[in-house]
Amino acid sequence: MTMTDMYRKKIQADVDVIFSLLAQRVDEKQLALAREAYRFAEFAHRDQKRKSGEPYISHPVAVARIIIEEMGLGVNPVMAAFLHDTIEDCPYSIDEIRERFGDDVAFLVGVVTKLKKEKYKHSKQVDNFRQILSSVEYDVRAILLKLADRLHNMRTLSSMPSAKRMKIASETEYFYAPLANRLGLYDVKSELENLSLRYRCPAEYQKLEKLLADLQEAEKPTVDAFIAKAQEILDANGVEVRIELRMRSPYSVWRKMQTKGCDFYHVDGKHYVRIIYKAEGTKEEKEVCMQIYSLLTEYFKEMPYSVVNYINTPKDNGYRSFHMKLLNMRGKWEEVHISSERMVRNNRLGCTAERTDENVMEWLQNFKEVLKDIAFHSDDNDYLEYVKSTFYNDNIIAFTPNGDSVKLPKNATALDFAFDIHSEVGLHAVYARVNGKLCSVKTVLHRGDCVEIGVDKDAKPEADWLGHVLTYKAKSNISRFLSNRPKLEYQRCQCCHPLPGDEVAGFKDADGNITLHKSNCPVAIKLASQQGDSIVDVCFEESEDFLFPVRICIRGVDRFHLLTDVVACITEQQNLSISKLVTETKDRIVETIVDFQVHSAKELQHAIDSIEHINNVDEVARVDIE
Repeated sequence: MTMTDMYRKKIQADVDVIFSLLAQRVDEKQLALAREAYRFAEFAHRDQKRKSGEPYISHPVAVARIIIEEMGLGVNPVMAAFLHDTIEDCPYSIDEIRERFGDDVAFLVGVVTKLKKEKYKHSKQVDNFRQILSSVEYDVRAILLKLADRLHNMRTLSSMPSAKRMKIASETEYFYAPLANRLGLYDVKSELENLSLRYRCPAEYQKLEKLLADLQEAEKPTVDAFIAKAQEILDANGVEVRIELRMRSPYSVWRKMQTKGCDFYHVDGKHYVRIIYKAEGTKEEKEVCMQIYSLLTEYFKEMPYSVVNYINTPKDNGYRSFHMKLLNMRGKWEEVHISSERMVRNNRLGCTAERTDENVMEWLQNFKEVLKDIAFHSDDNDYLEYVKSTFYNDNIIAFTPNGDSVKLPKNATALDFAFDIHSEVGLHAVYARVNGKLCSVKTVLHRGDCVEIGVDKDAKPEADWLGHVLTYKAKSNISRFLSNRPKLEYQRCQCCHPLPGDEVAGFKDADGNITLHKSNCPVAIKLASQQGDSIVDVCFEESEDFLFPVRICIRGVDRFHLLTDVVACITEQQNLSISKLVTETKDRIVETIVDFQVHSAKELQHAIDSIEHINNVDEVARVDIE
């Protein structure tokens, strides 16, 4: 048999599998249209070959098989898989695809067709990635088709030149594997990661592969004994399960080594034990899981705080399981995952698994919010890095005092939590109570935190809040508020800090910006003597929209309640908010520095005059803020 015959036999075998599976799902009319799509693609690629020497049609066919067999998608994505390279590599247009096979197939083909422009907004790669991600607004199947295309290209990457291998493997690790992870396609994500490492660093990959194989062999007696005992315990109590050892992949170990800065031998959790059981419905799933947990922890010692319940609070990509660590017979902790058959299936298929329409819609909406976060936070220089970190990082689950759960990205703050509850809660947030403890709204939250947000109708977002939030909702609300807030017409000198009502002079620079100085400011005097023509008339009047930070120094003779009287004068009588207070008493002479905000020099002077009338206060002076 010639090589050509072998290729054609393999292609026909794949085609037979595809149409055999389709025949179980669609009617004769749809099946006939799918066969026509295959024939169209076969004709379009008739004179083309891959780098390996195979007929080019082998690639679209392989992608179609992944689509139906590994992802479980329907007839239109299969047709789009057959046709996905006909626009890019053959003399056909998207309009011809639409006319022959309909709008839906044409849309899917259009998304996976690489952009061809004379000029790209960012770079060719980044623009293509943005095109792929934007398609989720309409249909997640387009992204799945692109992942299937990339998966087959990675499986056959050995035929490509080394430079091309490096390019494709690198963008796979940075974009496609994290994307598969976010979509819950664990098997696809894991295979893409490992193939990427294998082609980028073949020697290191082979070394890790051997180390894992040797470790599995060395630990086999201990792990086998642990599994046998667990099986015995569950069998004796009538719980039907199958237990299997799962080794971490070379890429997973390599990534932990890079993250922790350690060698292979200091990476934790190079394997885990998976216990899989049968159950009917979600209620029985939870009941059987808790029964298994209870039975095993009666015999094996459980690591404190090791339980992670992804059944009640699944990951954003839909992953569900119950994790814990148990002490084996050799005194080492075994990581154990308890999952139902349905969970295992859904964890493998991710967003393609059978779910209710409501759950799918909620998942898609959450995914769109993530894409908004990426678009908001990144530019073309860090786009791929942001995709990678966002799609790999697990979200945390925090709770309201009423027990409602709030999903947030890792390292999110109480401000993110507040805006997730409601934009008005975020805009007027003053403080947080995290697990009952009073905290700043900028406090970083952790999984399981119970968070209460304190609000004040007069409170407003501060400019530095943007540096303490992660979510799109928080960022956009704060940015919108700050951009709509009235802007001060002038810049203020950072030496003398003039207030409305002070005698001021304005100096215009070459760009037309005007800086205000007190008329007695040394900087202003110097500028006036050297650049007198830059002096301009200004109108710097008090406005309810602007508060300015000020500082005063109070000196007097200490007495009981003196500090209390000073604070009451500023906050209760003058209705001003103190931001900082520092006091020191030496030999009965007290000196107090107070920072607060005022609208004008007149308001400040009124506060100073009032404080001067307090018994035992000897002197009150305005102090420049450094």
